[in-house]
Amino acid sequence: MNKGPFLLPRVSLGPLLLTALLFWSISDGATVLQAAPDQVDAPSWKLWFRAPATDWIMAMPVGNGRLGAMVFGRVVDERIQINEDTLWGGYCNVRDKQKAYQHLPEARRLFFEGKNFEGEQLMQREFLGKRVKHSYETLGDIRLHLDHSDQVSDYRRELDLDAAVAEVTYRADGVNYRRRVFSSPVDQVLVVRLEADRPGSLSGEVTLDRPEEFETVSEGNDQLVMRGQAASTRGPVESVRFESLLQTVVDGGSVASKDGKVRFEKADTVTLYLTAATNHLAKVEPEKRCVDDLNRAVQKPFETLLADHLAEHRRLFRRVELRLGEDDRADLPTDERIKQLKAGHPDPQFAALFFQLGRYLLISSSRPGTMAANLQGIWNHHIEAPWNADYHLNINIQMNYWPSEVGNLSECHEPFLDLIDRLRPAGRNTARDVYNCGGFVAHHTTDGHYWTSPIGKTQWAMWPMGAAWGAMHFWDHYCFTLDRQFLAKRGYPVMKEAAEFCLDYMTEDPRTGKLVSGPSTSPENPYRDEQGRIGNLSMAPAMDQQIIDALLTACIDSAEILGIEEPFVQRAKESQAKMDHGLHVGPDGRLLEWDKPMKEADPGHRHMSHLFALFPGERISTEKMPEIARAARKSIDYRIQHGGGSSGWSRSWVVLLYARLGDAEAAYQNLYAFYRKFLFLSMLHNHPPFQIDGNFGGGAALAEMLLQSHQGQIALLPAWPSEAWPTGYFKGLRARGRLEVDARWKDGRAVMAELHALADGTHKIVPPKGHAIDLVECDGKPVDTTRHKDGSITATVEKGKTYRIGFKPAK
Repeated sequence: MNKGPFLLPRVSLGPLLLTALLFWSISDGATVLQAAPDQVDAPSWKLWFRAPATDWIMAMPVGNGRLGAMVFGRVVDERIQINEDTLWGGYCNVRDKQKAYQHLPEARRLFFEGKNFEGEQLMQREFLGKRVKHSYETLGDIRLHLDHSDQVSDYRRELDLDAAVAEVTYRADGVNYRRRVFSSPVDQVLVVRLEADRPGSLSGEVTLDRPEEFETVSEGNDQLVMRGQAASTRGPVESVRFESLLQTVVDGGSVASKDGKVRFEKADTVTLYLTAATNHLAKVEPEKRCVDDLNRAVQKPFETLLADHLAEHRRLFRRVELRLGEDDRADLPTDERIKQLKAGHPDPQFAALFFQLGRYLLISSSRPGTMAANLQGIWNHHIEAPWNADYHLNINIQMNYWPSEVGNLSECHEPFLDLIDRLRPAGRNTARDVYNCGGFVAHHTTDGHYWTSPIGKTQWAMWPMGAAWGAMHFWDHYCFTLDRQFLAKRGYPVMKEAAEFCLDYMTEDPRTGKLVSGPSTSPENPYRDEQGRIGNLSMAPAMDQQIIDALLTACIDSAEILGIEEPFVQRAKESQAKMDHGLHVGPDGRLLEWDKPMKEADPGHRHMSHLFALFPGERISTEKMPEIARAARKSIDYRIQHGGGSSGWSRSWVVLLYARLGDAEAAYQNLYAFYRKFLFLSMLHNHPPFQIDGNFGGGAALAEMLLQSHQGQIALLPAWPSEAWPTGYFKGLRARGRLEVDARWKDGRAVMAELHALADGTHKIVPPKGHAIDLVECDGKPVDTTRHKDGSITATVEKGKTYRIGFKPAK
């Protein structure tokens, strides 16, 4: 790994640069080439603490996408809480209300006549099924007891994000102890390694347990087996079965297994190997998978097992580097560092650490072939988790994946795409039976059983846009990868089927003649009607219209790319031309959230649904829609002034919206408000309680401040707070059009950028504010560009080439 602040050039830059790494520097407005300064140390990507975790939220997460663990770091009685990503309670409980569509014309008549209260009562009664709790569950705990004294010194526990290893070190009874824990994505095993610097110093015992529905037995001389089933609401199918197998291997000393415990005596090293599996979505029985995975892992020397794990993790993690300041407070324990941050002390590099933590958590909870990261990623110590740790499709699961593409983790996006794909069979039935529509539909939530019924209360449940929004991620994945085969085989079919439902569900508004969705909610946000009653549903809520508009655009563009001509495409074009696009400015200058001005019951609501077209959509821009952009800005400001951004995931969305508007100061202030208000001292997101979407959304927000690539242009440092982060760099962020981007800035001025073209293409490049593009160079030679009046340029790039961009102050 290159330890300096910038990558070595990926192509030759000419004879002048043969002996030294060069970079662009600005002097008196002219671009000159200078020798690189002394390289600074690479940032530390470690979280560390001076004491064990006293509760679950302070433990350290490790995972391989499927097997997760929270490491407490206790000295004598260690607890390692474990998860397996398919361990879901319940079953696929279909709650579709058959032929509910018979009541749809009457409901729409009531809404169009302004009788929203009566229309909503009808929808609640006739469309919404009963809510049933089916939770993602803990697998259980590894309990490790060591016989040495509990009086220790030199204690340290750390989570190395670059290695994906949790480590605990301390000194007891004159012996130095070391404990390492990692979850190998290569060998599909959780590994706990105990070491001491004096031979024969390791004695103790290991057990497995779980809050309920399990048994643990000894097997052979060194193994434990824990098996059982997930909690289940009484239903037509058996609940999910699980099995976990733990083997203890010692060097020196002895080991014995009896009565559900493994005892080791006077060992030099102890290595625990844990495998786990369920029968949910399984191709083989969990018993066989556990045995096969374990047998493969224990045959490897520990050093090889660790080396393979490191190589695979770093293949993903080391794609991106980031430094936001010279002052890196990595020498402070993480909890003390956060306390200082909360007290108002600046800590620029903390933002970089938080960004990399988000990437680490995504790598650890979402890999090809695993389930999608849920509300808690894969880390959950409950049988009944908060909000079931399920998949909320009205913002939270999408936010989990916002950093995947820009963060150069495109593979980690795949489990979410798989989730949307797996919703299609049930979603077709729900579309047909509930709405009498084609295509497929999903609502505000689902879980590991992939049901799609609208369930619960209208405020959150009567929202049939879950599949449509989820399908947009297929388009985003294509735009970053330019994988034409993916678009043809997966992306376009899923988007088309989601759009078919939307086309069937829209109806003509007799008041305007426009095609509109509804009845539907603007996710979870209530209003008050003229009589002061709380309402949730309307026709044509802005978010519905904006999502459908974006989805139809993606379908039409995909068909053009693939050369597809079919009736669906023509229908999509005609409907899009006739539909309401959900971009209306109200009398107070803000964007309308519902089909007409409404009095907000919660003016500071956490959802920013009617701003979808600004982010994650891309229709709104300050250049092309200045009036709408101003209305969006006023909407954000109003929300914040009334207590909006009241959770971490909500505040990270605020940062993304300000970044899209190019407001670096507002983005920066809200980013640090997020850190101060919504983080546990472990750096995990406090919703409350723990939800992982804030970790992912906060990381995506920072990336959006540094690089944007929508509306056909690459914007470099578009919301960079130059006073707060005057000197820094990033490398390896990804842009749409299959570009990898690096940039460097110093003393408040942008210095240079590099575009690494992974595909041929033509791109509009926008410089940072206050800067002009001075020169574009490839292979040491200037590149022909088209310059525009706004200071941007258009350049054609060739696959495999690196393009250097120099900046100078704008006149």
